[in-house]
Amino acid sequence: MIVIYVFSGITILRSDEVAVILRWGRLVGDTPALQEHGPGLLFAFPKPIDQVVRVQVKHVWELPIDVLNSAGGYYQEQGLDPVSQGYAVTGDHNIVHVQVVARYRVRDTAEWAFYGPKAEDVLRVELTAAMVRSLGEMGVDRVLADGRKDLIATATRHAQAGLDAAHSGLELSSLELTRLAPPAALAGAFDAVQSAFIGAQTKKNQAQAFAQSAIPQAQAEADAAIQSAHGDAESVLAIAKGESKAFLALAREYHANPTVVRERLYRNALDRSIATAGDVRWVPPPSGSSYHGFRITLKPSPKSDDAEGEGTSDSINMGAPPPGSMEGDTE
Repeated sequence: MIVIYVFSGITILRSDEVAVILRWGRLVGDTPALQEHGPGLLFAFPKPIDQVVRVQVKHVWELPIDVLNSAGGYYQEQGLDPVSQGYAVTGDHNIVHVQVVARYRVRDTAEWAFYGPKAEDVLRVELTAAMVRSLGEMGVDRVLADGRKDLIATATRHAQAGLDAAHSGLELSSLELTRLAPPAALAGAFDAVQSAFIGAQTKKNQAQAFAQSAIPQAQAEADAAIQSAHGDAESVLAIAKGESKAFLALAREYHANPTVVRERLYRNALDRSIATAGDVRWVPPPSGSSYHGFRITLKPSPKSDDAEGEGTSDSINMGAPPPGSMEGDTE
């Protein structure tokens, strides 16, 4: 019996287990490396001298937490009783019901075995406090719409800080929201607000997509118009420069030989005018070789292809042409 009692302290640890030894209620080992014992045979004194605490460090446990959930379930239509029903208040003073599932594992075996109280109790308290705090920092519209990821991240961070401060030795692996809803009596109003929010977001996305397609198109059209305007300006400027150079050349020629240039311009103007006339009547030269302000009125022929002269008449003031030149009215 003595031999059996002495060897009863031998423990076989599996591959996913870590153990610590409590001797007379104190941890054996001065450092975490000496306190924790890995898989294999573990030799310890028999009880009540030593107590071997085995922990599955690779196992992930699940714990549903419904402290902040309504006791009446999802379909309660009566008023909220704050004494018997769980709830949380958001940052804009709205009430929501929350139910979560926490997944956790043992990170520090020594703290979990010696300092921390029961794992489920401390996790439930810290996670409930973290969720209440996180919801109090957010508005209800954001919580029920696109802020769930931020809510989970914030609550996980606060809960882990509380677990570390309590020396629980636990680590949160994940946090899942299984229910996040307003009170049943207000569910319809919140659904309407949510639908309106989604509709507004959809319109906003459509407007942004239209702007992304319309703005480049407008910019391209503006660039094309600017390029076309530059081209027209260069064309008109080139024509103006050509006409200016021709006029200056004619002016220099006129100053050099005014009689010849005047005669040439006179005959060219008559040739162009008579060429568009349908009927020509010759008028003899006046006496004294002076017409005294006589005018030739040109009316385009109906068969004329000159569209610019249609429905108009041109007048040419006649000076004193040389003797024997042709003058007359044309129609």
